[in-house]
Amino acid sequence: MRHLLSLPVIGLAAVLSGCHHGNSDTNIITVPLTYSIGGSIAGLSGTIVLLNNGGDNLSLSNNGAFTFDVTLQPNASYDVTIATQPANQVCSVSNGSGTASASVTNVVVACSLSSTASDVWAWVAGSDYVNAPGVYGTEGTATVNNTPGARRQPIAWTDAAGNFWLFGGNGNAGMLNDLWEYGASSGQWVWQAGSDTVGAAASYVSLGTPAAGNNPGAREGAAKWTDAAGNLWLFGGDTLVAQTWEEFNDLWSYNPTTGLWTWVGGTGFVANAGSYGTLGVPAAGNLPPARTDAVSWVDSAGVFWLFGGVQLNANGGYLAAFNDLWSYNSTTGLWTWVGGSNTPNAAGVYGSQGTAAAGNVPGARMGGNAWLDANGNVWLFGGLGLNSGGMAQDYNDLWEYNPGSGQWTWIGGSDGPNAAGVYGTQRAGAIGNSPGARVFAVSWKDQSGNLWLFGGYGYSQVGNLGNLNDLWEYNLSSGVWTWIGGSSSTGANGIYGTQGIAASSNSPGARQQAAGWLDSSGNFWLFGGFGFDAFDVQDDLNDLWRFTQSP
Repeated sequence: MRHLLSLPVIGLAAVLSGCHHGNSDTNIITVPLTYSIGGSIAGLSGTIVLLNNGGDNLSLSNNGAFTFDVTLQPNASYDVTIATQPANQVCSVSNGSGTASASVTNVVVACSLSSTASDVWAWVAGSDYVNAPGVYGTEGTATVNNTPGARRQPIAWTDAAGNFWLFGGNGNAGMLNDLWEYGASSGQWVWQAGSDTVGAAASYVSLGTPAAGNNPGAREGAAKWTDAAGNLWLFGGDTLVAQTWEEFNDLWSYNPTTGLWTWVGGTGFVANAGSYGTLGVPAAGNLPPARTDAVSWVDSAGVFWLFGGVQLNANGGYLAAFNDLWSYNSTTGLWTWVGGSNTPNAAGVYGSQGTAAAGNVPGARMGGNAWLDANGNVWLFGGLGLNSGGMAQDYNDLWEYNPGSGQWTWIGGSDGPNAAGVYGTQRAGAIGNSPGARVFAVSWKDQSGNLWLFGGYGYSQVGNLGNLNDLWEYNLSSGVWTWIGGSSSTGANGIYGTQGIAASSNSPGARQQAAGWLDSSGNFWLFGGFGFDAFDVQDDLNDLWRFTQSP
């Protein structure tokens, strides 16, 4: 805001004296221009107060451009400092001082998490109520107001630059194929591709070639990977067309640099039977059958892995569950059936707990969780399978898979279905502790290599079935589960607190089918899913949360 300057009386007299008798050499006093001081702020997730020259307080709660109210005369000094840091963050100023020879726009304030933050959730963005619509803005343009709408079972990746990506899912109005990018440092969403309406059909324009017309189509529950170059991959998933549920086995990649999808392989036909080929032998004709809600991971060599998943009947019920294990080499473009059964609904073979054996194998299931440890072994937890009568049942078994030996080890949890959780004392690990059986939880690995699990749909401490918001840590060294936070009962509503402020009392509501990412600082980010909002209403969510673990 520019401020008016008052002319001194003597100056005014001089002006008037120069105006008499029509003198052409009128004396004119020029009022000096003033210059604004400002710049930009990034990474902010709370409220910060800035000062210029020790005053002119400026309170900010959003990332982006800022300008102080008071302007300065030419060649006046400016000095931008921080009066109040945001909660659980440390911000710094660069280009903050100098002499104003023009309006200043290059002051930079950068904020990051404080190292003193400890095992806390912060509600970062999105709504604290269900069924919030998306705000798309202009495709390819980031703004502070953009946000994906509420949804369940979207596909989530992290690219080579550390940006988060979100694709599709099942929104309150229908299936989606919108593609979003979120910059954790800027705190802004960008709608990058896909439709801003529901039900977009897939477009298989050019097999093996990036093309503007290629489009995976609206879907949920696809398997996903990120390759070494930062390209995003998805396989399969399901959609709803004219009240009929359909599954895919198409394979796609997306290049964030070019903004183009490539239809890499698989078919454009739903419910395709695929082809197993010969166990352990990669071949051009190999292809996993169509499915949704498989477990997927990338190994240290960049090979993609796929385990299990289900096929649905036309009404959306569970028709068939898989326990087949596949690998895909993105360099050769070949699938390999590595293990498990080539027929659906196979029962698990547990063997002796803690002992690897060639015959061991988890039973057919969908919606479990997988982690990769420092030795390249895979850890698998829970999911949903079908019993001999076709009824759904949940698991809480924990398995380890060694790709070198090709053997599974049953590590812990129950070898039967629908086990209740054993919570013990919060934050006190114990041998008998175990999360209850569940499906559609989210998971990540921390910087110490320990495994984390949040929420899902399953069994509480007393055996009630419903959405959960319990948070667990599994210590690989001790082999012990610890209940870190959240409720030991089902159906807990969200406690949002103040947006952008981390607090020990905050907690996302109980939910399933959410998306998650891990940032370069080891913080876990949670988005959406189907669950409970701040008002104890259950439906689709679009809230974005960040969990900061104690150092």
